[in-house]
Amino acid sequence: MTVRWTYAFVDRPAPRFPEAVAFWAAVTGTRPSGPRGERGEFTTLVPDGGADACLKVQALDRGEADGGSGGVHLDLAVEDVGAFTAVAVAAGAVCVAGHAGWAVLRSPGGQMFCAVPWHGETVRPPVVDGCRADQVCLGSGPSAYDAEVVFWTRLTGWASVAGSRPEFHVLQSPPRSPARILLQRFDDEGPAVAHLDLACADRTAARARHEELGASHVATGPRWTVMRDPAGGVYCLTDRDPQTGILPGVRSRPRLP
Repeated sequence: MTVRWTYAFVDRPAPRFPEAVAFWAAVTGTRPSGPRGERGEFTTLVPDGGADACLKVQALDRGEADGGSGGVHLDLAVEDVGAFTAVAVAAGAVCVAGHAGWAVLRSPGGQMFCAVPWHGETVRPPVVDGCRADQVCLGSGPSAYDAEVVFWTRLTGWASVAGSRPEFHVLQSPPRSPARILLQRFDDEGPAVAHLDLACADRTAARARHEELGASHVATGPRWTVMRDPAGGVYCLTDRDPQTGILPGVRSRPRLP
């Protein structure tokens, strides 16, 4: 089963939902759709110029947020949700909830994700202010990491390559797909977590821009800057080409057919 499109869901506690929507709309140059869902808990960030949306925001209630600041989860858009769900379960996922036309699943390492119908999306949103939100980082402890690499590689069928550091592994999505997957191995055991990465042509300028919009600096690494958005969730600004997602000086590797 082919993953036709990906959506990154920015999950934030319900009381901070409006702040999350306003910030991520400003960062990505998009406009929020009207709220959807039984509690008005979903908003799509819609790009201009005919591009297709790939970023959404979800309000978590107290139980869902579990007292934290939220994270990110993937929606994988496919032509046949039932068949894809069966493939995911055969690869080691657990179907947490089945709905009319879509399903909530959990990877072997505990990452929540959804299988949703593909509606013909093909056009990535443009680079905005030198940045593109183009990668979801899935983090897990040492005991779950290898199984996560195998699972996500099999599930997506994307080119699967070692990252720039030993704790990273990259799944390179097809050229038209809006989001790559970066798998990260933590030093210590703990629950699975996920965050959004932005590819930035100028990380220093991007940090300044994001701070103007209400984000705060958390930490700086060799090729990334950890930020906290106004709703309390963390994300990273990274030194990658916003057009290709590739690190400077690293050749793009062949993708699987």
